[in-house]
Amino acid sequence: MQKSRLVIALSAALVTASCASTQSTVAQSTTTQKAPTPATLKADPLASAEGVAELTLEQIMADPDWMGRFPENAFWSLDGQDILFYQKREGSEVRDLMIIKGGQGEPQAVPLSEQHLYIADEKESSVAGDWLAYTFKGNVFVRFGNGEVKQLTRDSERQHNLQAMADGSLSYQQGQQFFRIDVRSGLSQQMADIQFADEPQANEAPADYIAKEEQKLIQFVQKERKNRAEQFEYQQQLQQQNDTLAPQAFYLDKRMQWVDGRLSPNGRYLLVAMSEPQSWRDDGDIMPNYITEDGRIEPEKVRRRVADAKPQQHQLVLLDLQTHTQTSLTYNTLDGWNEDVLAAVKSENAKAEGQSYESKKEPRAIQLMADWGWENGAIQWNQEGSEVAVMLEAWDNKDRWIATVDFGAKQLEQQDRLHDDAWINYTHNEFGWVDHDTLWFMSEADGYSHLYARDLDKQTTQLTEGQYVVETPTLSADSSQLYFQANQPHPGIYEIYRVAVDGSSEPEQLTDLGGMTGYELSPTSEKLLLTYSTPLMPPELYVKNADATDEAQRLTHTVSEKFLSIDWTAPEIVPIASSHVDEPIYTRVYKPEGFDAERAEEYPAVVFIHGAGYLQNAHMGWSGYFREFMFHSFLNKQGYVVADLDYRGSKGYGRDWRTAIYRQMGTPEVEDLVDVTDWLQTNVNVDGERMGTYGGSYGGFLTFMALFKEPGLFQAGSALRPVTDWAHYNTGYTSNILNLPQDDAIAYRRSSPIYFADGLEDALLINSPMVDDNVFFQDSVRLVQRLIELKKTDWETAIYPVEPHGFRQPESWLNEYRRIYKLFEENLQQD
Repeated sequence: MQKSRLVIALSAALVTASCASTQSTVAQSTTTQKAPTPATLKADPLASAEGVAELTLEQIMADPDWMGRFPENAFWSLDGQDILFYQKREGSEVRDLMIIKGGQGEPQAVPLSEQHLYIADEKESSVAGDWLAYTFKGNVFVRFGNGEVKQLTRDSERQHNLQAMADGSLSYQQGQQFFRIDVRSGLSQQMADIQFADEPQANEAPADYIAKEEQKLIQFVQKERKNRAEQFEYQQQLQQQNDTLAPQAFYLDKRMQWVDGRLSPNGRYLLVAMSEPQSWRDDGDIMPNYITEDGRIEPEKVRRRVADAKPQQHQLVLLDLQTHTQTSLTYNTLDGWNEDVLAAVKSENAKAEGQSYESKKEPRAIQLMADWGWENGAIQWNQEGSEVAVMLEAWDNKDRWIATVDFGAKQLEQQDRLHDDAWINYTHNEFGWVDHDTLWFMSEADGYSHLYARDLDKQTTQLTEGQYVVETPTLSADSSQLYFQANQPHPGIYEIYRVAVDGSSEPEQLTDLGGMTGYELSPTSEKLLLTYSTPLMPPELYVKNADATDEAQRLTHTVSEKFLSIDWTAPEIVPIASSHVDEPIYTRVYKPEGFDAERAEEYPAVVFIHGAGYLQNAHMGWSGYFREFMFHSFLNKQGYVVADLDYRGSKGYGRDWRTAIYRQMGTPEVEDLVDVTDWLQTNVNVDGERMGTYGGSYGGFLTFMALFKEPGLFQAGSALRPVTDWAHYNTGYTSNILNLPQDDAIAYRRSSPIYFADGLEDALLINSPMVDDNVFFQDSVRLVQRLIELKKTDWETAIYPVEPHGFRQPESWLNEYRRIYKLFEENLQQD
């Protein structure tokens, strides 16, 4: 099979050796060179600037506009003829919508008056394929096959939840009401109205003894009640028998609130999820903002902490619009619905407190699965409306179910259960219908994120398999293929593939570019819009046919001449052997120009620790940590070796790597840091007495854990916007890994740096933004107080009054990294 290929001649490119050897690397060359246009693309060379610009901290931390304004969130036009993307306006946070007409030529700005012709916040194709409905700013539009665009709604309400109906009409949701609209005539018909209230009655029942007696004794009262009852019954009959009127409302439990709902394409059913109201915060969840426009302190509202979390349960209700009946769907048909999955954890914690724990079966809190980045949601009907599938998750994070509804028995029928003793991943859970009785879905059942198909006759077929991760699946227009991104050739290289949904063939590789490749499939599934990058080249757009035979054609050239003129270091990706698990620790290694492994004087080194925990940074694409990438080249020029590792818990390496941190955050990751520093000393001539580390958010947390639990491993470390006590972080992230504090105090004490602060012996810099609504400033304040009480002295704190979790001001970035660089210079360089 012939594959298109971009030859990345002078960046960190080729995978050349086995992961089993710590000596092998992805890139053979360690020289710092300019990154030209890939050789096989017929485009003007990128690196056309002459000379080499000086690399300074001021330049690195300046407004990123100087690097170029790269394409963002690229997508196809509704008809698949044009390519669009967003581009930051120079000197502004505004993003302009740009268009490449016909997929060729220079990008042009789309006039504001025409943006409704291109932007689809939500879209839905008709069953027959003769129109495409979409929403723009909360209004509904439809585009017909001849290119005509018709606006169906224009008001201040927000229409959403589009559903193509089997009869050729379109339904949408507005508030808690559902409407069906004829896309050609524009006639709108209300299908359902959901009210969380008591059902109206003609007359209220007597409330007490006096009311009862009054209604018995006084004829006028009796007559008034009789008139109201007759009038009420008349209106009920009129509404039932006259099709021109809106249907009767459904009255659901007034103690509940709307969560989600989806109308069946045949108009027969509405499946609703509801829950008891629950605030996302408490009154005490505030963050003081000291720098405000009026000069006063503003108490900003922030989310609650995981220590204050309360279980959330969703109740499913099936509404029959034809018979106007409602049925609650229980979860007792799901395997494990009442298991005590935390019995061992609770028993261990009880024993630690001198108590005992008695396990018993009881219903678990179950809710719709909220996968990060889904487009279609957790309730999905097939095209005919004959079947509906829901994806559910246990609130304790140990189970995910896919279930359909048995309309006859009025109950859920389990199609798939994914159980994990650690936690179910919050991503890699997309699913949908292939046809009227076959589902496709993603699962980590075999240890890696892969694609599966399941027909309702209980037959499940695994479509992809192997030690690689499948991402962003898209079903083709004819429902025969699933397109996806995967790191099959190497953990750090992502290419595009497709596989037959019926399992009749092996996955077919469609790109072979050697870096980080994302994609958008055209509406007809004939073309791929690619976003491609390398470690030295920010993302640009390419296009190719959706097969493996032709070459990708470059569309954009947005990287600045100044960026291209700088002599960046090309990192190597090294699979460093772990002393704890069989899989290696993939690590970006940056070496100084003229690096000499045999020279007498050993090199100082800095180890960068990426944030987010579940994130991959040792890959062959452009890093989201672009300032850090540039800082590492800067450090190289000052004689430092730099390493950037994907410690256990990172993304891209499968379930076991992801869940190694369960109930012990900061333990396996620090073990990996030890292995990496040992490798640097053994293989890259690094001085073990001159090593530093730094990182932000989760990387800041791990900086603390490394300095506190392994004193002497690093002689200096800087923790940026760091977590110090996981009980203060959010629920959605933390409860996955550490359960809840009230259930698993052992895990929180084992995983929170504040409990290990007494171990600090090396130089520490704490950098904390004060209006951080992600990791609260209080985290740093509490640790500072702990260090004071422990009489620690070799540490300092830098605060940033106007910055949130991700800094916005170039001046703050510069100040922060000047401090980090000073920390390393004072503690790692020889006099």
